[in-house]
Amino acid sequence: MWRLLSSLLILTLSTAAWAQNRTVTGTVTDSADGSALPGVSVLVQGTTKGVPTDLSGAYTLQLAPGENIITFSFIGYKTQTVTVGEQTTIDVKLESDATELTEVVVVGYGEQKKSDITGATANVKGEELAKQPVLTATQAMQGKVAGVQIISSGQPGSSPQIRVRGVGTALSGTTSLYVVDGVLTDDISNINTADIVDMNVLKDASAAAIYGSRGANGVIIITTRKGSSGTMKITYNNNIGIRQASNLVQMANSAEYNNYYQAAVGLPPPSSSYSTDWYGTILRNAWEQTHNVSLSGGTDKSTYLFNVGYLNDQGIVIDNSFKRLTLRLNNDYQIRENLKVGIQSSYSNSINQNGFNMIDIDAYGKIGGVYNDAYRAAPIIPSKVDGRYGNTSAYGNVGNPLLDIENNDMKVKENRLQGSTYLSYKPVPWLTLRTSLGADWKNSLNRLYNYQFLNDEKTFIVGGGNQTNPLSSLNVKQTQTFRWVWDNTATINKTIGKHDFTFLVGTTAEKYNQHWFSAIRKDVPADPNLWYINVGDANTSQNDGKGDAWSRNSYLGRLNYAFNQKYLLTATLRVDGSSRLPKENRWSSFPSVGAAWVLSRESFMQSQGWFDLLKLRASYGKVGNDQIPTDAYVQTVELNKAYPFNGNAGTATNGAQINQIIDPHINWEITKEYDLALEFAILQSKLTGEVNYYNKKVENALIKVPVLRTVGDKDGQIITNVASIQNRGVEVVLNWKDRIGDNFTYTIGGNVTFNHNEVVALNGGQAVQGGAVGSQGFTTITDNGHPVGSFYVLKTIGVFNSEADVAAYQSSNGTVIQKTAHAGDFKYQDVNDDGKIDDNDRVFAGSYQPVAYFGVNLGATYKSFDFAISIYANVGNKVYNGKRGARVDGRDNVEKDVVYKRWTSANHTQTEPAANTGNLPASDYFVESGSFARINNLTFGYTLPSAALDKLKIASLRFFITSQNLFTYKKYSGFTAELPGDPLNSGIELSSYPTTRTFAAGLNVGF
Repeated sequence: MWRLLSSLLILTLSTAAWAQNRTVTGTVTDSADGSALPGVSVLVQGTTKGVPTDLSGAYTLQLAPGENIITFSFIGYKTQTVTVGEQTTIDVKLESDATELTEVVVVGYGEQKKSDITGATANVKGEELAKQPVLTATQAMQGKVAGVQIISSGQPGSSPQIRVRGVGTALSGTTSLYVVDGVLTDDISNINTADIVDMNVLKDASAAAIYGSRGANGVIIITTRKGSSGTMKITYNNNIGIRQASNLVQMANSAEYNNYYQAAVGLPPPSSSYSTDWYGTILRNAWEQTHNVSLSGGTDKSTYLFNVGYLNDQGIVIDNSFKRLTLRLNNDYQIRENLKVGIQSSYSNSINQNGFNMIDIDAYGKIGGVYNDAYRAAPIIPSKVDGRYGNTSAYGNVGNPLLDIENNDMKVKENRLQGSTYLSYKPVPWLTLRTSLGADWKNSLNRLYNYQFLNDEKTFIVGGGNQTNPLSSLNVKQTQTFRWVWDNTATINKTIGKHDFTFLVGTTAEKYNQHWFSAIRKDVPADPNLWYINVGDANTSQNDGKGDAWSRNSYLGRLNYAFNQKYLLTATLRVDGSSRLPKENRWSSFPSVGAAWVLSRESFMQSQGWFDLLKLRASYGKVGNDQIPTDAYVQTVELNKAYPFNGNAGTATNGAQINQIIDPHINWEITKEYDLALEFAILQSKLTGEVNYYNKKVENALIKVPVLRTVGDKDGQIITNVASIQNRGVEVVLNWKDRIGDNFTYTIGGNVTFNHNEVVALNGGQAVQGGAVGSQGFTTITDNGHPVGSFYVLKTIGVFNSEADVAAYQSSNGTVIQKTAHAGDFKYQDVNDDGKIDDNDRVFAGSYQPVAYFGVNLGATYKSFDFAISIYANVGNKVYNGKRGARVDGRDNVEKDVVYKRWTSANHTQTEPAANTGNLPASDYFVESGSFARINNLTFGYTLPSAALDKLKIASLRFFITSQNLFTYKKYSGFTAELPGDPLNSGIELSSYPTTRTFAAGLNVGF
């Protein structure tokens, strides 16, 4: 009896002791040299409870009943998990994590260890992207990935343009493919940056070949956040700041304008007491803010993540703003041990108010929009006085930009629902069957209201001019887009001795559908509550509508093989069919092969102490591009065209007219690419790097070839496969990661890309013109031996100093070349020596494509403080100052520099002409350096230490201040050298949104 009671007492006491809180202590050291590791995260698994190690690597952790597993994690080291059991002292030795090469990255329809990849890929962590106050993650990626050029704009709601390893097409789409949780899309402006775990860029044809016809311009795979098992975690992140215009062009004030005008025209301008700064009138310092709240958690059977994000960018142009609300819900369910289901879904609602660059206000029969008007408007005209506007159109051929903004109301509303669901089943351990269905639905409503106003003295200080709108009008356009993609794959993973196999086969189907309808009606009341089409004058109605639809079907297979972790092989084949091409050319195959040799795993490398990793890889791949108009090969006819017989006196009879001449046999653009690279990690993986050479050639490139209009084509062009374009380049990436003492860690990273773009085979030798600038006509040409979209202009060889100089400038046969020129006019080179200056004298003057671009990224932490800076630079390219080139009226304003640097009788400069009224021909005078270097982001942060967090009863708290586009060094005299556009028209500044600089502060808090 006593023995039984004693046993029960002992058991009770033991149970009570186990049920009480326990204390675990210990130290954490480096496994290589035994040094103490301060700042190591010691966390109770499944909770937010944890402590950092102190300066001596020691820790003390309280465990509640049932808490029995601890994880130890630290940057640059492998995470270690320990089961406590009955231990009260746990000392841990952390092993160095060899460069993150054990990291698993997404490569398309699967995952691979970074060390096993044979193609050219790059990874950017979501936490790095979220630090920057930008609309899209793509902007934040600028300068962080070699071989990826990102051209961004400061306009609210705009998405940057991406070029992976140069321009590979002149017409077919240049947009990179985004894959968001399996959903294929061309636009991620709806994705909240805070939702992103990482972005994986597939750069070469070998890596992207698994996406076949979608991989020609590179693939960016985005993985969004998911929940993890454990108690619910709540996080809140925000930043609030101010945006301001940077790098504004200084325009002439009234005194400077009067001086220039009189010199150009010979008469003084009208007398005025005004000196209007038009950019100062329409621009402002604007607020921006973002807020994100996230809830995540789960069990071993299901996990969840719910996130709400709000972005408000006021815009530096008055009455301009962009607002976006995003919702994300990601769930994963482990139905059985071998059966898993997941759903990733997001919804976004955005409103873009008065984004004037999105729809050029052209209601008054004038060329250009708000920014063009602000550049050209004379400073002697007031902007607005006592409710009435200065009449710039009565003085010159340009509208009042303030009136453009205040008397036009444009709003673009967009709702977008994007999501995917998957089912993963493992009937046996080595086989995974997966099916996923993704969809992307978008509905946008564009509404533009033009208020009624007349060119009288009720509206303007002085009446007259052509800026008028006798009847109000409402223009409404509604667009609906729906895309779905269905993937089915089977993956076999087997290891037989030293042989590792992963074999993937599958099918994928994709369908896209879009339709839009627009309506215009005049005489609609000014009350916003009455802005409906049926309210206006029915006799003024105009309706239009159109649609688009295409589909793709694909079969794919990939084999990954590794022998003894030293010799790696990847072989891929994708067969694509596209409805955008005629039946006989609809299907094409896209193979690729990549191989790698991990030298550092060879026995002869084991005794050396330098290389932790040394890997040589090579690859070849082929991908396609079908991003052309859906009807490019379909002959279209316009019906009910009136045609009079017997001349004008005859009776008109309805007939039909061919709208366009087509090539019924157009085919795929094919990209073939070779890639050779060396990867390495040395000095205990403190220094890692990569050197990559690529040779990418696009064959059968689709371009528009001019044809005679007499054959019936309304555009005078035909789309056909007649060009080949080559990009060759070298990418270099270096990263250094180290620590000094116990409290200071730092990283230094840099990448540089050298790229040479060239048209190598333009069949028939018929060059393609582009880049129209006002009365100057074309400014670019695409021709053999030169980059796509090269500037093609007259060459200036000085300025005439006297009439005698004009007479003395003669061709070889004695003809005066510029007979109508005067002193102060440009002298243009007569290239063909025919005694005149015309388009036959144009020469190549560079292109917008850079010779090199690079990024530098630095980061450091000291105790609880952190610091990061990123720099991006672009060198060797040219831009065209189209604003100056489009100046066609002597009454237009001029830039301040032009006023003071111009040729005069006392200043015989040979680089700036005398005061003139514009209408200068396209020449290298307008071609300037596009090189620039910019501090993309600068951030300082402070994280509260654990002791303070315990008092506040929160898991984490970090404060930070940040600046985006803090400083830009550039030679270009215009607003910005970043000028997005299609390949034939890139690099021309006509009415670009001014570059913005942002100063912001925020916090990250976790519960």
